[in-house]
Amino acid sequence: MKIQFLGTAAAEGIPALFCDCEFCKEARRDPSLRRSRSQVLIDGVLSVDFPPDAYYHAVEFGVNFSALKYVLVTHSHMDHFYAHDFCLRGYKYSRHSGRDKLEVLGNGEVMKVFSECTRREMKPEVEEGYELSEIAPISETFLGGYRVLAIPAAHSAEEDALLFYVEKDGRGYMHLYDTGPFDLSGLDFLSDMGAKASVVAFDCTMVSERSPAGARHMGFPNNLELRDELLKRGLADADTKFVITHFSHNSKPGKELLEKIERDCDVIAARDGMTIEV
Repeated sequence: MKIQFLGTAAAEGIPALFCDCEFCKEARRDPSLRRSRSQVLIDGVLSVDFPPDAYYHAVEFGVNFSALKYVLVTHSHMDHFYAHDFCLRGYKYSRHSGRDKLEVLGNGEVMKVFSECTRREMKPEVEEGYELSEIAPISETFLGGYRVLAIPAAHSAEEDALLFYVEKDGRGYMHLYDTGPFDLSGLDFLSDMGAKASVVAFDCTMVSERSPAGARHMGFPNNLELRDELLKRGLADADTKFVITHFSHNSKPGKELLEKIERDCDVIAARDGMTIEV
């Protein structure tokens, strides 16, 4: 399983689009600090979320999205699901033969957003190239050779935001963002279904700051507690790679800070384009 972290920032990106704070000023001068909106690509064919920065990811990292077969959507917020771009998969905008339908899976709000955002520009012959499926928390779905388990995130009162466990050939990727501290009963479901993660990606929006119960995102102290819980339950082990990502500019995720966290706590701070193979 090849897992590529195409984008690693929170909604506003780094530097943030309309921000004039000192960290964003520095990020405009220093390319090493820049981060695009979050997207994870598995084996080149399965994307977790599809942000407005997907075009940039394709150009910057040489990704061929014409090979994409599945899109798992965590929730309908624009930085994770920019449905407008799906109008471009066909007609005179793109051409290649033998293409399968692209399966887009998410909650009910995701289905509504797809319809709303594509209503004006979607050509009928392009629309025929999609298969939309609504999925709910505490569910199992099979996509080709992938098994997908969905559990509830703590992120939005307006919709059932999702967290995902994706497994293929005995290797598992656990996607635990966008979420604040969440109801651990979802982990009971993963345990019951025999999940065992080779890679875990944590929401680390707030970095050094701990997020309280009821928050929409986590910080690294929450990540450490959740890592302990995964290890205790056998959902991860000593060989599991733990990744922190989805950083906000407000937390000032500079190189020195993230390298210290990596050294001290045996985690990997994701950077745009980073690939892990398991």
